[in-house]
Amino acid sequence: MTTTAVGAAGSSRRYLHSLWLLSARDLRVRYATSALGYLWSVLDPLVMSGIYWFVFTQVFQRSVGEEPYMVFLITALLPWVWFNSAVTDFTRAFNKDARLVRSTSIPRSIWVTRIVLSKGIEFILSLPVLILFVLVTGAPVTWNLLWFPVGVLLMTSLLVGLGLLVAPLCVLWGDLERTTKLILRALFYASPIIYGVADLPGVFSELAAFNPLSGIFTLFRVGFFPDQWDTLTVVVGAMMSVAFLGLGMLVFRSLERPVLKEL
Repeated sequence: MTTTAVGAAGSSRRYLHSLWLLSARDLRVRYATSALGYLWSVLDPLVMSGIYWFVFTQVFQRSVGEEPYMVFLITALLPWVWFNSAVTDFTRAFNKDARLVRSTSIPRSIWVTRIVLSKGIEFILSLPVLILFVLVTGAPVTWNLLWFPVGVLLMTSLLVGLGLLVAPLCVLWGDLERTTKLILRALFYASPIIYGVADLPGVFSELAAFNPLSGIFTLFRVGFFPDQWDTLTVVVGAMMSVAFLGLGMLVFRSLERPVLKEL
């Protein structure tokens, strides 16, 4: 990767250029080694949505979510795939490219942000699936859809913050990679994906606000399901996303040297 011709060392222009090159490389590698290519970006959430739609509409008497349920599922499953795949890649962000991490002159945080960007692009590329099911099912589209970009922004902030925490810690403590996978499995069911925040009984609907994904998924859903709006969940989710970003920056700054020694 050559970046000397674009911006001075340490400049934001050079950082952004390097970020784009690394993210584009990730996407090329992912699609070049796959016969289905782009279709993998949509198959995972599509298959998951189909399974949960079948279980909760054809097998069991569903009492959660809204109609059309397929759209209800996809509006949260697509950003969940972005979140899950990014956090999974954070666990080996530095070990995977240890030689480049040690030798590069650009800020090491780029090995986190390039994952967020590449997975975010895949998320954008998967949105035609959502559009298709909105058209097929006749799901209503409201002005609340303007909250969708805010959800993207908060998800980006949350992921960058988590990446700056998870990536260096996994280098220093290898067992955290397996621990992170277990946490992600539990977090899937603890997040309002197959259900909405309003479906939770009693105090659990208030506790859900302290899962930042609850507020973010609400912003993705509210354009099609206005009744899913929950001010507490959205506000707390936004505050926690920004807080994770700040915490991640502080922790990463203090762990960068130990990580380089370990690599």
